[in-house]
Parts: sequence; C-alpha cells; structure tokens
Amino acid sequence: MTSGATAPRSSLDRFIGWIEAAAAWFLAIVTALTFVSVILRYLFVWQIPDTYDISRLLLATFIFWGMAGTGYRGEHITVDLLWSVFGATGRRVIDLFASVLTLFAMAVFAWMMGVKVIGTRADHVLTFDLRQPVWIYYALAWFGLIAAVVLLLIRLYRLLLHPDELPADGDGVAAAE
Repeated sequence: MTSGATAPRSSLDRFIGWIEAAAAWFLAIVTALTFVSVILRYLFVWQIPDTYDISRLLLATFIFWGMAGTGYRGEHITVDLLWSVFGATGRRVIDLFASVLTLFAMAVFAWMMGVKVIGTRADHVLTFDLRQPVWIYYALAWFGLIAAVVLLLIRLYRLLLHPDELPADGDGVAAAE
C-alpha cells in the first residue's frame, strides 16, 4: 500500500474517471494533430489530409466530453457573489436549483445534438479531403453530452442524498451542509 492511503473507488467513481480520461485523450489527439500538422506544413510543405476538419470536429468532441467532468465537479465558471452571502441552507438550495437548471439545459442540448447527428447522417455530409462521414464525429460529441447528462444526474442525486460524496472544490462546497 502507498504512503497516502485513499478510500477505495466505487465503480461510479471509476466511470466518472473514465469520462474525464476520455476528454483528456480527445484533447491530446487534437493537440498532437495540430502540432504535427504545423511541423509538416512549415518544414516539408505538406499537410495531413482533412487536418482542419478532423481537428475542429474533435475539438468540439473534447469540449462536450470536458463539459461532463466540469458539470459533475461543479468546476465550471460560476459567479458566487449571491451564493457567498447565504448560509449553508441557502447555499444548498442555490446549488440544487443550479444543478437542476444545468441538467435541464444539458438534456435539451443533448437531445438537439442527437437530432443533429441523425440529420447529418441522413444528409451524407463528408469531410473535404478524405470524404469521411461527419456524423461519426458528431456522434462522438453527442456521447459526451449524454455523459454530461448522466454525470449531472449523479451530481444531483449526490447533492440531494449524499453531499459528502461530491468532490469538494476550492471553497468547500461539498462540505457545506
């Protein structure tokens, strides 16, 4: 056992970690593709086919998968001016309201993205150089939005019934009772 003993991770926490790792891998792929593309363009006057299309599509995918992790952890951009003046009960009510509102918005977004995936597939939209179907990239991004909805549901469940299981941010939000 290591010197810093940690509590065993539940399968739910491993699932959350997997979603966050997926976002990190999409970012790594976009970064590597961009780096290699720039090197090839300036040193060898050659480019990887569809670099622009694939990069922008994977960037959207990374953003949507990243939204899943930040939504669950509550690490997205917030304005805590009103939240900070309330006591623990008021903060909890605000957190619950914000979580429900975010969940609703993300669920509508995921639903509309699903409609977009189906429409893009039906329209046979392809990338410029390699003629790859674009709907596959849209579907990857859509799975990130579905993951965001699932993690927001988990966050809301934990916020309601098990607030001690939520990750604490810098302000100790999860610790507030």
